[in-house]
Amino acid sequence: MQTTTMRALAAAAALAIGLTLAGCSTNNTSSPETSSSESSSSKSTSAASHNDQDVKFTQQMLPHHQQAIEMSDMLLAKGSGVQADVGTLAKQIKAEQVPEIMEMTGWLKAWNKPTQMPSMSGMNHSAMSGMMSDSDMQDLQNASPRDAGQLYLEQMIQHHTSAVDMAKTEVTKGKNADAVALAKSIVQSQTEQITQMQDMLASK
Repeated sequence: MQTTTMRALAAAAALAIGLTLAGCSTNNTSSPETSSSESSSSKSTSAASHNDQDVKFTQQMLPHHQQAIEMSDMLLAKGSGVQADVGTLAKQIKAEQVPEIMEMTGWLKAWNKPTQMPSMSGMNHSAMSGMMSDSDMQDLQNASPRDAGQLYLEQMIQHHTSAVDMAKTEVTKGKNADAVALAKSIVQSQTEQITQMQDMLASK
């Protein structure tokens, strides 16, 4: 009888230890649902980390970049008659700004914001500071290959100057880390290109 009682006590103790260990294991392991919830929360926090200035900067810079690419395409379409150095610069501007357009479009989608400011719908290009007017674009389109090179440089200096101004405002007032980083990059790269274009014009 005593032996039977001791065996029963030992079995009960073993069961208790097993349950305790199981409980510890359960408490220390996150369920898939918990991990998924934490991931979604992290994404939501990231998407929310912006202010009105970030949205304004992105919505204004998008059409600005798009026009720069349109201007570059116009120039490059004129073929071998365009000065080689101007053609190389136009290709560089496209290579830099196409991926930036994709990046900014992605931000606006994440922020649930339209890619165009409502007040800009149907607006003439020139209504935004530094943007070429429809007449300016037509002049570039109609210019001869050689004249187009000089006109492109003159217009792009104006275009870049306004982009740098917008980017500096974003650096000062923006909140989203990625948008501010892009703005800093634009200030640096386009300021350098403005100097380059001024030197190119002076040498022609």
